Amino acid sequence: MDVYGFYTGQIFDAYQFLGAHVEPIRGVSFRTFAPSATRISLIGEFNGWEEWTMNRVHDGNFWECYVENAEPGQMYKYRIYKTDGSFTDHCDPYGFGMELRPDTASIVRNLKDYTFHDEVWMRKRSDHKEEPLNIYELHFGSFKKPTGEPDDWYTYTEMIDILIPYLKEYGYNYIEIMPLSEHPCDESWGYQNTGFFSPTSRYGTAMQLMEFIDACHQNDIGVIMDFVPVHFAVDGYALANYDGTPLYEYPNSDVGISEWGSCNFMHSRGEVRSFLQSAANYWLSEYHADGIRMDAISRIIYWQGDPARGVNDNAVAFIRDMNRGLKELHPTAILSAEDSTSYPGVTRSVREGGLGFDYKWDMGWMNDTLDYFRMGAEYRSRDYHKLTFSMMYYYNDAYLLPFSHDETVHGKATILQKMNGDYEEKFPQARALYLYMYAHPGKKLNFMGNEIGQLREWDEKREQDWDILKYPVHDAFHRFIKDLNHIYLKSPALFQWDYSTDGFRWLDCHQEERCIYAFERKCPSQRIAAIFNFSDQEQKDYTFTLEGAKSLELLIASDTDIYAGTKHRQERILPVENEQVTITLSPYSALLYLIN
Repeated sequence: MDVYGFYTGQIFDAYQFLGAHVEPIRGVSFRTFAPSATRISLIGEFNGWEEWTMNRVHDGNFWECYVENAEPGQMYKYRIYKTDGSFTDHCDPYGFGMELRPDTASIVRNLKDYTFHDEVWMRKRSDHKEEPLNIYELHFGSFKKPTGEPDDWYTYTEMIDILIPYLKEYGYNYIEIMPLSEHPCDESWGYQNTGFFSPTSRYGTAMQLMEFIDACHQNDIGVIMDFVPVHFAVDGYALANYDGTPLYEYPNSDVGISEWGSCNFMHSRGEVRSFLQSAANYWLSEYHADGIRMDAISRIIYWQGDPARGVNDNAVAFIRDMNRGLKELHPTAILSAEDSTSYPGVTRSVREGGLGFDYKWDMGWMNDTLDYFRMGAEYRSRDYHKLTFSMMYYYNDAYLLPFSHDETVHGKATILQKMNGDYEEKFPQARALYLYMYAHPGKKLNFMGNEIGQLREWDEKREQDWDILKYPVHDAFHRFIKDLNHIYLKSPALFQWDYSTDGFRWLDCHQEERCIYAFERKCPSQRIAAIFNFSDQEQKDYTFTLEGAKSLELLIASDTDIYAGTKHRQERILPVENEQVTITLSPYSALLYLIN
């Protein structure tokens, strides 16, 4: 490894030197970076947990030990001595495997033990800017569970036959998995890591995760990994005070402790940059992940995420350099930012002065849309333009529309529950909401359970409430979402020109009193019209102009009886006379038409 590059934050493959590496013939080499340690001993299964002294190498800040009889599957730790003579047993920051919590040892893994069979997928993979991107976000351990026990999970391998057929049936072509890097607390959902290079042992081994991703690719499903570049768990056996000093974190708690009580990475240190860059590259290179979703980017842009405290220039420089390097190494991988700020250029290339992300979560669209549907129908005329505002800033960045896990927890209620009104009124509004989402420009992300109209907030200890599909209204709702997903995947007008101003135009956005909206989506080969009535009243004989149209072919209507609506629709073709369209809209309804 280039030591100078490591210190200056230019390395993307530090994991190929640091960590535990199975040698080609026999044995394992162990290496760690701990400049302030006075002594380090290697302890593990291969030596009866007795101390074997590690040797200083390179400039004396790195430590190394070769063990001839060590082999994959064995556990180990580093016993790191401080200047006062005390020691702490640490897991390996670059370890490729870890024990299940509450145990803390690292595990030797040979990453070469698995051979991928996804060459076709990897050759055709793209960033999907002009293709459909329909992401199913999930928490791996609570999609489905073998039993009702919180600590009982399906393995990565077992999920192949459980999850992949479901995704194909429902029309999701990508998944985004909440963090799989090892973490001690289930309730952190993986966002407070102890093993940035270790797939969590809750669901199996590194090889099993590779097998799962490989199977997804062979079924034309991409995999985005959730990555946490801002902070890490405070547990003393992991990164915190690793060599007896704040090696990865800030020494000052004013900026060193996050709002979640975790340790903030000190992004001004080159060693930290090399660590995080290498971790992101590790998932893309070794596991063939198709993208990285980066958590809490606002906390990188601004000190503690607060614009009033100013821009964290060192952290911004880090994210630019990391994104530039990752795109050079993996041009077709997707880099997306969870960012709620108005910081300019998040999805502009680094060469053009941006942060270099492919996509930014449109938190403004999400909040405005859900606020609109929470309010009573009698107030929607007043706040009509909450739903037109998104297109006023939309072309500033390449946006992705998210209904994520954060919108189904912590007393926020699920997406269906957020709809105004009683139980029966929620379903037509939710159907109309989702048709609006899929017709609106921007790629899509939906959290597990939303597609079946789940009413209970997500709990990582329980599987989704699949039994609610026995109720006709939920069964009809999930059928609607399934049909809508497949229409989206097959309709280039809904995705090909997502980020071109030619791909969208308002047909009518001034029906404040009637709460009607109409817009057109188009691309070179197709035109689609979307019409919405978000009031609680039927809107009779609504007329709008549609230039160049001869007829409209119905693609999907949210008020159809097969979706628990009130209309039995048999006529699929609507004639257009003199470019004028006249229709009657049911309360809380949405229509999607192919323009001929």
